[in-house]
Amino acid sequence: MNLSPIAQSTLLLTSYFGNLSSEDAKPLTNGEWGRFALWLKNQSLSPADLLTSTAKSLLNGWNDAQISSERISQLLNRGHSLALAMEKWQRAGLWVVTRSDAEYPWRLKQRLKNSCPPVLFGCGNQSLLNAGGLAVIGSRNAPTADLTFTEQVGVMAATEGVAIVSGGARGVDETAMLAAMRQGGSVIGILADSLLKTATSAKWRNGLMNNHLALISPFYPEASFNAGNAMMRNKYIYCLADSALVIHAGKKGGTLNGAQENLKNCWVPLWVKPTDDRDAANGDLVAKGGIECETDIQNLNVSALLLAQSPPETAQSKEDQIDLFS
Repeated sequence: MNLSPIAQSTLLLTSYFGNLSSEDAKPLTNGEWGRFALWLKNQSLSPADLLTSTAKSLLNGWNDAQISSERISQLLNRGHSLALAMEKWQRAGLWVVTRSDAEYPWRLKQRLKNSCPPVLFGCGNQSLLNAGGLAVIGSRNAPTADLTFTEQVGVMAATEGVAIVSGGARGVDETAMLAAMRQGGSVIGILADSLLKTATSAKWRNGLMNNHLALISPFYPEASFNAGNAMMRNKYIYCLADSALVIHAGKKGGTLNGAQENLKNCWVPLWVKPTDDRDAANGDLVAKGGIECETDIQNLNVSALLLAQSPPETAQSKEDQIDLFS
């Protein structure tokens, strides 16, 4: 994949290349990588410098209770595992983007700062990473009427040239993505698990082949489902979009938690579909700052959902974003 030395070092330090149990040292978490990367910057060092024979001496001044120099050295010594994994993933059509690459989504840097994922694995049209669009979110077990509304939103978004951003899960996510894709619209799916398997799924084949789809994940491409990863993934859905629409949120679960996290952090405007479902938390989200959207699909203007005033925290332009190692 012609990885730069910075990208190679970032992958070695932050990514899994096999089952979690097979790793001798645990890769750095987003927060740990943020601390270590900032230290490197303050030392006028780049991650690429750690691939040299002087790497051990460069770490002499590093001191962190959770990230030992020995742990860093163990992670950097996984070059063979990295090469094997990259060869396997590349054969399956996957690519890798690290935070130091120009293709990395500027919206993630803008909204999540140093807590954004250092590596994104993906397949499909890489240019869609910076397309923005409308995040469509909802329950896996949403009512049929809500799924019908979701499908219509996906079709309208494609017709209006608005990309759909969602999580790829069954229910609302998948319905919105497939509807937009069938209409020839752009779709960005952020997966919490099984990217390698999903990339070869027949349901996404046409979108990938026609460059209308990008499937990405900040997690090990062969990872199985993990509830923690699924919850963590939610913030990336919001932060890759320009606005968000919650179709149906249960009284508890990932949809509700993700929407509440977005409202708390003011990443993007949050639209909410009104509902009479007593088991839905849509009304609660409106009470906390969400905006009710038009329920008559004939009067709904998807493009207008992107024109809602952005919170002040997201008003910063992409030109103002400074990356540590670009």
